[in-house]
Formats: sequence, structure tokens, C-alpha cells
Amino acid sequence: METTRALPADAVFRAKPLVKLGTGVDGLDEVLDGGFPKGRTTMIRGGPGAGKTLFALQYLVLSALKGTAGIFVTFEESADAIRMNAATLGWDLPALERMGLLFIHHAKLDSAAVVSGPFSLKGLMAIVDGKAKALGAHQLVIDAIDIVMRRFGEEARARDEINTLHEWLDENEFTTLLSVKLNDDPDLTSRFGFLDYMADCVIRLDHRVMEQISTRRLRVQKYRGSSFGTNEYPYVIGDNGISLVPIASAQLEHRGLGARQSTGNRELDAALGGGYRRNACVLIAGASGTGKTTLAATFVVAACARGERVLYISYEESPDALRTAVLNAGVDLQPALEAGNLKLVCRLPESMGSDEHLFHNLTVLTSFNPDHVVVDAISACHRMGSGKAAFDYCMRLVNACKERGITCLFTNQVRSANPSEDLSGLGFSSLVDAVIQLQFELVDDDLQRSLLIMKARGCRHSHRLHHLQITDDGILLSPGRSPAGAAPTETSERRPKTQGGAR
Repeated sequence: METTRALPADAVFRAKPLVKLGTGVDGLDEVLDGGFPKGRTTMIRGGPGAGKTLFALQYLVLSALKGTAGIFVTFEESADAIRMNAATLGWDLPALERMGLLFIHHAKLDSAAVVSGPFSLKGLMAIVDGKAKALGAHQLVIDAIDIVMRRFGEEARARDEINTLHEWLDENEFTTLLSVKLNDDPDLTSRFGFLDYMADCVIRLDHRVMEQISTRRLRVQKYRGSSFGTNEYPYVIGDNGISLVPIASAQLEHRGLGARQSTGNRELDAALGGGYRRNACVLIAGASGTGKTTLAATFVVAACARGERVLYISYEESPDALRTAVLNAGVDLQPALEAGNLKLVCRLPESMGSDEHLFHNLTVLTSFNPDHVVVDAISACHRMGSGKAAFDYCMRLVNACKERGITCLFTNQVRSANPSEDLSGLGFSSLVDAVIQLQFELVDDDLQRSLLIMKARGCRHSHRLHHLQITDDGILLSPGRSPAGAAPTETSERRPKTQGGAR
């Protein structure tokens, strides 16, 4: 009778994770769960303007700057063109070449030789092999491999040559990036489709126009033996190359609400039970002229006077116009600017897509390291593209601030005074910790401003409708009547209840 012997489970099911190399693209390592697969082939597919060449070159350049040599083979652009394009980003390729950290080879094809039959990729393999041994390089980029495939007359011959190349790359354990153009021609798509099956990792780059705004998206189509982010991720091409701004983590890492901090107005502090909560997201909503910017600037001046740093993002006024507008109401931003505690970023919303706005603002967030961020006004974010683009922009900015412990203060221009509507105008009110509504009222033929605290998470607050006046010396706030249907609670006249470290 035949007997069998059971093996320990860990002797059979013992995972061996892939070794990966950093991509050099900000945010992409997170999406790829570590980077490109070492010793394997990654396919980069994309249409014109998607950044395929830049994507691959950035990987080699940043690796070279860390002392790892690489080879760049181009079938389309000349080596001089590659060098000049890289110089616009501050990358000195000739210096890396002289140091033996980079080799650029323009594999110019002779059409007659390709069609007649004697041409093959063995010559290219020989050149790469020799240079790789001389430089000690195991990182390789082959840009526009589709150029070669188009030159071969027969599809079977093109497949044979590419398969031979792939086998040779695997045998020599090159970490390879192949770039291929996407094409709407179904015949060409069919011919090149086998490349996706051949590669171990396939990344698609897409350059599209949405609502007349240019935007770029990256998606990882496959990654053998590894987990990866499966969504589409926005990326931008900036002064330092390509960068992603992904939300790859499924876990929320927001910090809790902190101690109260003054709004800059004593009466409003009392109405809020001590002021805004640190790390909160505060929304000031109201029609044009109700005092949203003045109220935000009042908080800015108070925070900067405490030695805190504020990033003020304005989508509606230039720096001079903003300073002048609030100065007329007795709020002077100039001392905070001169002290370096206040940084103004003023841009037209339509000057770029929401992804680029977010990328640039997060860059400033990292370099300036503010305690508070003011966005005036989020209603202008619709002009960055679609309503979804505006929503994504604000959600990601709030998420980044809450993870860093930064207080957010948003203003929003609303068209309706109906408090039951979503006062954010973008559908993200669930992330807002405090909502202040400003509005106009006609009282005895006199147009007056009023303030109502609609929401203040984590603290008792006034339910009164407060009279608001904008004077030459700033904002004056006084308790008024209870709004229709509201409970007659007047916490602003009581001693604020201490919660969560508040004073």
C-alpha cells in the first residue's frame, strides 16, 4: 500500500515577495506598492502628450543621481533632442554621461534594411550588452518600441523579434521600461496587444480634455505577483518632471479636533464656545458682500499675531486687491506678510486643471508648513473644470490638511439663503466641522447683515441670529433674535463649556 507523507504547510506555501525599485515619480511607488519589478519588464502605454518619454527618462535620471547607471534607447527622437528636452527640467544628461551613469543610444532605423529582411534586433542587443557591462548597468529604457514593430512588414516577424528581445532581457535580468504609443486604429491595437501579455507590469498614461480643461490620468492595468492601486490617478507634468497625487490608502488618518483658537473676534469666539477648533474644517458661506473674506482675514491676522503660519489661497482677487479690500474694513494683512507668517497664493481657477491646482498647493503646503489654510472661495473651483473636479480638489485638500493637523477655513459664495441646502456647494459638508452662514436681511427698509452658526462639531454654540456690521475698525457682532423654528438657546451669553482642552 502506497503511503504519503504530509509536508509542513510553511514548506509549501512560503511567499517570496518581489524585489522592487523606486520609480522616481512622486506618488507612484505608493500606487505600485513599492515600485517597478526588479529584473522584469514594465510597459508604459500612452497617447501623444501623455509623457511616456519623460516618465521613462525620469526613472533613469533619478536612479543615476543615486549612483545607479542606466541605458536609454530611443527609436524616435535623437539623442541631442533627448538631452535638450531634459535640460528644460534642470537635468544635465551630458554630465551623467561623462560620469558613466547614463548612456543614450539613438537606434536609427534603415527602412530599406528592415523591409528587405536582414534587419533584426540582435544588433541592438549587442550594443546594449556591451554598454551594460562597461557601465555595470541593469536598468534599461527602450522608448517607442512600436516604431520598430511598424517597420516589420509581417505581424509574425514583429512578434518573433519582440519575443526574442523580451527573453534576452529576462535572461540578463534587466529592469526594463518599454514605451508604446496608444492608437485608435483597431488593426494596430490588435497587432500590439500581445505586448500587454508579455510585460510583467502595464501602466497606461492618458491625456484627455474634460470641460475644456486638460487633464492627465494614470492607471496600472496589471502587475504580476504584486498588489497595486487599481484606480485612475491624476498626474501632472511640472518643473521637476511627473508627479502623482494619489489617494491610495483605504484608511482615514485624520487627526482629532484640538484646542479652541480665537477667530479674531471676541463676540464670535463667545458664540462658538471659545473659537474655532484646531484641525477643524470651517466653512463660511454667504452671498456676495456679506463679509466672508473679511471674516476670514480677521482670523488670519489673529493667527499670525500668535506667531502661527497661514497659507491663504485666493481664487477671486489678486494680492493687492485682497489687501486693499480687507484694509478698508480695518483688517491689515501687511504686517503678517512682512513677518513671513502669511503666504498668499492667488491664481485664476481656469488657468489650469484641478489636478495641477492641487499639486501646486500641496507643494506649497509642504514647503511653507502652515498651521492654517484659507481657501477663498471654493465656489470658484467649479471653473477648474467639472463639478466632480471641484469636489475631488476640495476633498483631497481637506484630507491632506486633516492628516497634517492643519485648520482649514473655506469661504463659499452661495446663491440661495436656504439653510437646508448644502452650503459647501460641492457636496462635502460631512467633512466640515463648523458652518457659519452670513446673509442679508431687510429690517425696516434697512439692509442688514446677519450671522448664524449652523454647525459646530464638538462644542456648544449659539443658536441666535447675530447682527453683523463691517466698520472701519473691523467686524462688530451682537446677539439678535432666534431664527424661526430654532430652540431659544443662547449659549453665547453663558460661560462656554470646556471641552477637549478648550479654554
